Order: sequence, then structure tokens, then C-alpha cells
Amino acid sequence: MATRAILASEKRGVALHQHVLTTVLFACWMLVAAAVFVVLLFVDAPYGRHVRGGWGPTLPSRYGWLVMETPAALVFAAGFALGAHHGGAAAWVFLAMWETHYVYRAFIYPFRLREDARRMPLSVAAMAVFFNTINAVLNSVWLFGRSSHYAASWLTDPRFLLGLALFLAGLTITRRSDATLRRLRAPGEHAYRVPHGELYRWISCPNYLGELIEWAGWAVATWSLPGLGFAVWTAANLVPRARANHRWYRSHFADYPNERKALIPGVW
Repeated sequence: MATRAILASEKRGVALHQHVLTTVLFACWMLVAAAVFVVLLFVDAPYGRHVRGGWGPTLPSRYGWLVMETPAALVFAAGFALGAHHGGAAAWVFLAMWETHYVYRAFIYPFRLREDARRMPLSVAAMAVFFNTINAVLNSVWLFGRSSHYAASWLTDPRFLLGLALFLAGLTITRRSDATLRRLRAPGEHAYRVPHGELYRWISCPNYLGELIEWAGWAVATWSLPGLGFAVWTAANLVPRARANHRWYRSHFADYPNERKALIPGVW
């Protein structure tokens, strides 16, 4: 009995230590996200319409997107395959949700870009590879490695159902917004145009709003610290980007709609 009590006490001690370590690491990860957010309020990330010199060697945007998004798809899939808790229905659903986004973003979206799309600094792609790798590791280890509470019944939990609805709504908004942008210019045309229709009637960046909703849904559906961290990081990157794009539209098009906001209809 004494030995069993000692083992139980040691097990609780290990669990407590892991919990404290996880909390500290998560807090540090959030502090980095906050720092990135502040920096991006003053420095526009140099890709797309904001590309400029001084950021080192560049590569075609198509290959930049391929390089920086591929780790998220592959690392998460590897975490699923190697995880101790990958056999349940919930695990398969999480895998499908994640890969629905990242297989498209890594292997389909880049090849829908124009051949003459602006180049991307290699440094930007490298920073994105770092983030996507860490993010995929954190989420996959939590979902398929350390956490074992996602039984099949989780798929009928109100938190999962709400999160899934948000995820699918955000995914739909992002895809439709991307399609609108692709249709703006004819083949061989280089000039930027003002997008119109659907959510572009009210905001400059519905594609970013879609991603914010999508990963907020992921955070709710997984009900996890890594999921929450991903949602926070998405906001840290895309809120300043939406602000920058909105300012860019206003400075380049004299007739840009005055009623159009940056990211939230009627608000901001």
C-alpha cells in the first residue's frame, strides 16, 4: 500500500510539473505573439503589395507559399501518425479539419497565383516555416500525443459543434474571398484593382476575417491551449496586415469606398 501511495504521489508530482511547464511555455509563446503584433503595427510584412527591397534574396511567390505552408501540412500529419491517441473518430476529424486548410494553402493555392506574381523575400518564407512548424508540433502533440480526452462523444459536445461551425464558416469566407481576388485581373494584367461584391462591400480584407473566424473555431473545437495560441497568433499577424492593406487601398485609389472598413463591417 505504501509503495502504491508513493507511486501515485510521484505520478501527481510529474503531472503537476508538466502542467506548470506547459503553462509557462504557453505564456512565453503568447508574449512573442504580442511582440510580433506590435512590430507589425509599424513594419508592414514585405510580401504581396507591400514587397520592397532590403529583405535579402527573393523567390517567386508561388514557391514561397509552397515552402512556408508545406511544414504545417506535413508536420501535423506526422504528429497524427506517430501520436498515441490517433485512432479515434475525433482525432480523424481534427486531422481532416487541419489538412482541409493546409493542403489547399500549400499545394493548391500557390499554383493558382499568376506566373508574374510579385516575388517574396526568402526571409519572410523562413520565418513562416519556423512558426508553422512550431504551431503544427504544439497542436498535433496536444491532440494526438499528450491529450486523451477526445472520445467519440466529443464530436457531439456543444463546444466542438460551435467550433466546427465557425471553422467551416471562416473557411468558406476565405475561399470565396480568394476567388474574388483571382478574378480581378485578366491574364497578363499587372495593375491592382479594387475588389467588389460579397463581404468586399463592407471590408477590405474578408479573406483575413475568414481566417480569424476559422482558427477561432479551431480553438473552440479543440478546447485547448495550443488551439487558443493559434487563434491569438493568427490575430497578431492578420489584424496589422488588414490595417496595412486598408491603408494601401485608400492611398492608391481616390475613389475607394468611404464606408468600407478594414476588417470588421461597420466597426474597423
